[in-house]
Amino acid sequence: MGDEIEVRREDQDRINQFSRLHQHELSIEDELKTKNKEKEELEDITSELELADEEDTVPYKIGEAFFHLPLPQAQELLGLSTARIEEEVGELEEKMGAVREEMTQLKVELYARFGKTINLET
Repeated sequence: MGDEIEVRREDQDRINQFSRLHQHELSIEDELKTKNKEKEELEDITSELELADEEDTVPYKIGEAFFHLPLPQAQELLGLSTARIEEEVGELEEKMGAVREEMTQLKVELYARFGKTINLET
């Protein structure tokens, strides 16, 4: 058939790049889910500690061990942990945006070349 489009080396490179980006996107999505769950848990703990008495000591996990810390110190550490997680989530969302932008550009180029003969839906 004369309708078949030849797949050039640069086309195959773009297809491969799209596939790698898609795998990277899935990896970032998983990491984002984990970080968002961790962030939610920290926020829940922060809310719980707001109900505690100022003079209380509370168990705080550092690594694999629990330490009994004064409430204000535990709240400060929670705040630092929450800020760190929020920063990590922001960085992951930026990476995700960049990956999706590059994938969109590759889709445009590949669909322009191959039309309906290629399926890049993820």
